[in-house]
Amino acid sequence: MRKQRIQERSLIGMLITLGVVYGDIGTSPLYVMNALINDAGQLKNATPDYVIGSVSLIFWTLMLITTVKYVLIALRADNHHEGGIFALYALVRHRAKWLIFVALIGGAALLADGTLTPAVTVTSAVEGLKGLPKLGAFSQYPWLVPLTVTVILLVLFMIQGFGTAVVGRSFGPMMLLWFTVIGIFGLINISQAPVILKAFSPVYAVQVLFNPANKMGIFILGSVFLATTGAEALYSDMGHVGKANIDATWPFVYTTLILNYLGQGAWMLTHYQDAAWRNATNVNPFYAMVPAGGQIAMIILATVAAIIASQALITGSYTLVDEAVGLKFLPRMIIKHPSNVRSQIYIGAINWLLCLVTLGIVWLFQTSAHMEAAYGLAITLTMLMTTILLSQWIHMKGHRALALALLFGFGALETVFLTASLTKFIHGGYLTLGLTLVIFLIMVVWFFGNRRRLRYNQANEQISLLDYRNQLIQLSHDDHLPVFATNLVYLAKVDHQHRVKRAKVYWFITINETNRPYDCSYSIDMLGTRNIVEVQLNLGFRKSQHINLYLRQIVTNLIADHSIDPQYSRYGITQPRQVGDFKFVVQNQQIMDLASNPTMGQFDRLLIGGRVLLQNITPSPAIWYGLAFSDVLEETIPLFTKPATDATLTNLTVHHARTPQRNSRQP
Repeated sequence: MRKQRIQERSLIGMLITLGVVYGDIGTSPLYVMNALINDAGQLKNATPDYVIGSVSLIFWTLMLITTVKYVLIALRADNHHEGGIFALYALVRHRAKWLIFVALIGGAALLADGTLTPAVTVTSAVEGLKGLPKLGAFSQYPWLVPLTVTVILLVLFMIQGFGTAVVGRSFGPMMLLWFTVIGIFGLINISQAPVILKAFSPVYAVQVLFNPANKMGIFILGSVFLATTGAEALYSDMGHVGKANIDATWPFVYTTLILNYLGQGAWMLTHYQDAAWRNATNVNPFYAMVPAGGQIAMIILATVAAIIASQALITGSYTLVDEAVGLKFLPRMIIKHPSNVRSQIYIGAINWLLCLVTLGIVWLFQTSAHMEAAYGLAITLTMLMTTILLSQWIHMKGHRALALALLFGFGALETVFLTASLTKFIHGGYLTLGLTLVIFLIMVVWFFGNRRRLRYNQANEQISLLDYRNQLIQLSHDDHLPVFATNLVYLAKVDHQHRVKRAKVYWFITINETNRPYDCSYSIDMLGTRNIVEVQLNLGFRKSQHINLYLRQIVTNLIADHSIDPQYSRYGITQPRQVGDFKFVVQNQQIMDLASNPTMGQFDRLLIGGRVLLQNITPSPAIWYGLAFSDVLEETIPLFTKPATDATLTNLTVHHARTPQRNSRQP
């Protein structure tokens, strides 16, 4: 109910949206114009045509990609109020099998590029300390910025496991202050060089791309693209705040961002020929346009905004991984809920992996200028993949012409941005693309390895519970055997039992993942008995798969419906009790010898072997199903229930035992 209230347009919902959604894109003024100066080489090369054209490119990039594509179109492609590339894929995956690769590439790129976001935003904010007069010679130490950033990020990652609901309440007001301040400073500087307002004309954006004075040419778009890197996160966070609140707040955010970019451009126009600045190669106009008396306060505010942006990215990574696990793109991971907020989760493995990679990036690149060279390359892949999926969704809605227009229009635009960003490859883009490839391969091995495994298992043996119904009924009533459990629960597919187990009620539970993010329903088949229950549990890709959350409720409902007998316990602390004890059987499939199966191709062996390897280094099924404190029997079984045969095996001879003959001679 609380989530529903937040998703409706309201002042509190809009305030929360400012703190949750816009951290990444809202801190882009910290480094975008700085990157454009680096492209020019020196501030003196940032001529009026270059500056006005660059700001015009930023304005129209934000207008076309963020406003039109994401705010006006993508937010309408919600999967029961949830957004993001995986939620979008769940809507359209039935249209074509190849769309799985689009989703995997986009998701992998988004996760990989996210490792760079905390590093570049916090570093850009803290770099305001360099050259600050009040710090004296201390401000010139090369380790000052990396060390400060390391401390900030390390603390941030350490507090994730405790939950950030309390801290999160202050995010909205702080980001409201941030956007207001950067808009005001931008407006002040615009008044000093009103000519910058020419940037609203797209003519200047086109001219700068083909201006001979622009040494980067069309590749300048690699830096311009940094202004819109948070657009994909905007779409992914829709489920937390609702599209109504994003629609209401984006005009304010867009206005303040453009005012700040215009203000930075105006400052560059008034200082690019000053003797004190013209030879500068690493000047950040974001801080330079702030009066000296307000720079420390701006550094503090920028650092807070960067921390908020990093926090949003970290929690967004948890959500993305959670969705990927639900869609069976990634192996099972331990997911915790550190607070009472439904949408807030914590994945320790992802948290510390992000921490390790992010801090490694900080010390590898050390300056925001070097990080900017690597930033944004992978996210262009995600945006291009989102465009493909969006076009499929629009086509599914019956708007074929609009779908083609979006595919070729935004597809061409983002392909240009991707091409321009490829210049970053040798300057650090190899890192994010390498991470993208690693994550993509893990997803491919897990998803397709699981499919191939199921295919070979189904080819080996297909059985029905109906074939064993009479045996289970007899076993349940066989007084010659001790009762193994009142309720014996088998999770997912059962290949075979290691030994006979007598129970009052046998449960066979299959979990089905659905397209709806928060689906939670089940169906029952009693197979004409009172002690065999086949349960089809339908869970959305954002629902917990902890069986104990649902099973006791299902048992209680069946007893109330008189479908099964009450399970009174003669002994126990809590009396009377209708539900008896539970024992869970979880089967852990392992490969005995892939090479012994001649019908399996080499590629299938690689996929299945990789899948089992990932299975063995990730949490066990018992932990994944929330049974860590339950009575669980884990049985290790061979992956293929029928051993392979070799037609070349030849029977050479058979020796039969001979009956010994009695010796006829007398002793």
